[in-house]
Amino acid sequence: MTVAEAIREAAQRLATTSDTARLDAELLMAHALGCSRSDVLLRHMQAGAPEAFAALVDRRAAREPVAYILGNQEFYGLDLAVSPAVLIPRGDSEAIVRAALAAAPDAKRVLDLGTGSGALLLAVLSELPGAQGIGIDASPAALEIARQNADSLGLADRAALQAGDWTKPGWADDLGRFDLVIANPPYVEDDARLDPDVRDYEPASALFSGPEGLDDYRIIVPQLPRLLTETGVAVLEIGASQASEVSEIARQHGFTATAHRDLGGRDRALELRLALGKGESSS
Repeated sequence: MTVAEAIREAAQRLATTSDTARLDAELLMAHALGCSRSDVLLRHMQAGAPEAFAALVDRRAAREPVAYILGNQEFYGLDLAVSPAVLIPRGDSEAIVRAALAAAPDAKRVLDLGTGSGALLLAVLSELPGAQGIGIDASPAALEIARQNADSLGLADRAALQAGDWTKPGWADDLGRFDLVIANPPYVEDDARLDPDVRDYEPASALFSGPEGLDDYRIIVPQLPRLLTETGVAVLEIGASQASEVSEIARQHGFTATAHRDLGGRDRALELRLALGKGESSS
């Protein structure tokens, strides 16, 4: 069987479970051949299909995400390593990066809460060459992925990746204050119906946050005043229907909130600034 025939057959098989079946098949073939997707399409279509391809298709047919099979995902133009220890960075989350850079273009100290693969922190630092960042995560396995990405992108000297759990007392005692705090916290309702690709493979601890999906905002937002400088800003990822609820949590703790939309037109990033005259006492 040629590469072209194998891709066509795989795309037909994957079409029942994937909206991007042809793309999935091409990416898996590129991985099996050890080349780029463009090389597959331009140079290898009439070659013999590699034996390893069938096993990769089996994994995708079982709903394992392509990013986990390949071990990498592009985000904000960066090639990032991923594993089942971290959420797969998605294009929607690039709204956080865009909003953060617009809100704090001169930031010198950046904190990423729940850094996972390091996607948000590393994307921001790649655009702010004068900034230093700290990424915290409660998962040692996630921190290993983030460190790998910082190393591969040449940002290890500006990105400190360390253990931290915002649900534990004293977690932020030695962090100091930041010009910019970014976060993609868990925000999915505990009983939400998710695609098997997400539900069965991505880390539940990074997804679910109580019956309303708001538990982590209720923990994080009250702690932001002691993490931010006087003119600092926080940018949090939110679910598409959560802007009003999280904005109200923010208002109760002395913040004004501005929602920013993703490329699909959905509310995705919430920019928080301390209202004039508010400070740590508002927590």
